Amino acid sequence: MKKDIHPDYRPVVFRDPGAGFAFLTRSTVTSGKTVVWEDGNTYPVVDVDVSSASHPFYTGRNRVMDTAGRVERFNQRYGRS
Repeated sequence: MKKDIHPDYRPVVFRDPGAGFAFLTRSTVTSGKTVVWEDGNTYPVVDVDVSSASHPFYTGRNRVMDTAGRVERFNQRYGRS
């Protein structure tokens, strides 16, 4: 690999403020904000809109689309009679 062309790969905290969920991982993303983590060290923090704690697929709150009912309604309205 060439030297001095790759971004720094360092610990970063990703935080979902809506769900009150945060996790520490490694990333190349940059941020101007910092947070003191549970281990007492200060890390850059990135606020995300959706995480596994708030996404409907992972929380079980997702809606199931009734595609069969939609097709039947469409055929009743616009289908051949």
